[in-house]
Amino acid sequence: MKKFAALLAAFVVLAGPLAAAGKDEKETDRLENCGIVIKEIMDIPDDIPQELIDKAECIIVYPSVLKAAFVVGGSYGRGAMTCRTGEHFTGPWSAPTMMALEGASVGFQLGGQATDFVLLVMNPRGARAILSSKVKLGADASAAAGPKGRAATADTDVTMRAEVLSYSRNRGLFAGISLAGSTVRPDNNANEKIYGKKVEATDIIFKGKVAVPEPAQKLIAYLNQKSPKNLSDPQSLK
Repeated sequence: MKKFAALLAAFVVLAGPLAAAGKDEKETDRLENCGIVIKEIMDIPDDIPQELIDKAECIIVYPSVLKAAFVVGGSYGRGAMTCRTGEHFTGPWSAPTMMALEGASVGFQLGGQATDFVLLVMNPRGARAILSSKVKLGADASAAAGPKGRAATADTDVTMRAEVLSYSRNRGLFAGISLAGSTVRPDNNANEKIYGKKVEATDIIFKGKVAVPEPAQKLIAYLNQKSPKNLSDPQSLK
């Protein structure tokens, strides 16, 4: 019995670090998957119009969100958000902050398959709101299904008024999708796992307090290559 108790105690001691490592690995995989998803989607000209990418202040990616994750009072999809750096969002893309997506209504739109979501944050007010607290799309921030295809224009009324444009990819099918009624917020617990210390989303994006972590380097390098300059109306950046 003494030997069994000793073995059990040793297992408990070791299980803590192993569980923590497992959680950290999940966040690492999530960041890597964000890079894969955004490249696969943006490399197809008939998906998100380049004009919209060039006018976006921030991009949020939620890879492989499952319908089962959305239950009333339940869990949520997880992903990452990166913004153009600088006071007026005119610099290179930032290190990512981990993000959560919540809302029972989303589940009914997904079907039974894993769905990737990409959200474009189109103005500074929307970006700062999302980075500071939980934001309900359609209420705290105006939101719309994003237009797609080469012929789409960023000058349509719905596009110009929306602070967040959202897209989904399910079983190879890509489309704009409304996420109105869902909420987005920084996932500070996940940030702590990724960066090894407590750090707020605003400090990551605006103050550059952390370097781009290795799992996110392909994501950020790709965005800097794909859309190196912010082509928004300068008046909208004030």
